[in-house]
Amino acid sequence: MALMAFIFACVALAYASVGFAGGSTYTALLVLSGVAFPLLKAVSLSCNILVSLGNAVHFTRKGLYDWRNDGVMIGVSVPAAFAGGATPLSQETFIILLGLFLLFASFSVGASAYLDITKQRHLAETLTGDQPRWMALTAGCLVGFASGLVGIGGGIILAPILHMLKWASARRIAALSSLYIVANSIAGLCGLTLSQSTTGALTGVVNFWPLALSVIVGGFVGRRAAASWLPQHIIKAATALLIFIVSCRLLWTSWSQVIA
Repeated sequence: MALMAFIFACVALAYASVGFAGGSTYTALLVLSGVAFPLLKAVSLSCNILVSLGNAVHFTRKGLYDWRNDGVMIGVSVPAAFAGGATPLSQETFIILLGLFLLFASFSVGASAYLDITKQRHLAETLTGDQPRWMALTAGCLVGFASGLVGIGGGIILAPILHMLKWASARRIAALSSLYIVANSIAGLCGLTLSQSTTGALTGVVNFWPLALSVIVGGFVGRRAAASWLPQHIIKAATALLIFIVSCRLLWTSWSQVIA
């Protein structure tokens, strides 16, 4: 548990430094370590809530929320995340979906690092509001459902979509993603808890308290690192590489089970 807590702290540090929470990687690590399914989803979502809540408070203090527009996005995503969390899913399908989510996330974070390196990120600050609003809201709803289904917050999937749709500036999208992760992680956890097939298993979540403590510390250090210690493009590139490795490991594990 001590080694896992250290790894979770490092993941939280890396993700929080770029505005995310790390739920997809927490879930993948728990899968690879053999934690019982669906207990791993509850543990991951709990850790996700702790990190993303700190991120949301950080962005609130900076005044980056447009509560009217952001509230609409959260309003359409929460019921979808709840439904996803309550939806039964086989372990084999779960692993495949999670691996694909991580693969997408690795490329999106890597692309963001590339933009930072080539000094193009500032262009996204001015190119906003060109796409119909319903497209972003539909994406938020669909990502919310998928996030609840595989036990993640979904911000790392939603953010690149919002950038593509020019929903808001890069900083505003980062802030919205944090709030989105908090809301969807809570909704997904509630849906999972109320599922009759999983209620008994969720009592074991308390045994993973060292992981909760480690992500709180890692998230705090990550936000400080983003503010003053490390260049964003280096953190993002390292995070993208980590996500890519984990996604490949998950997909390989799934494929090995199919051909065995």
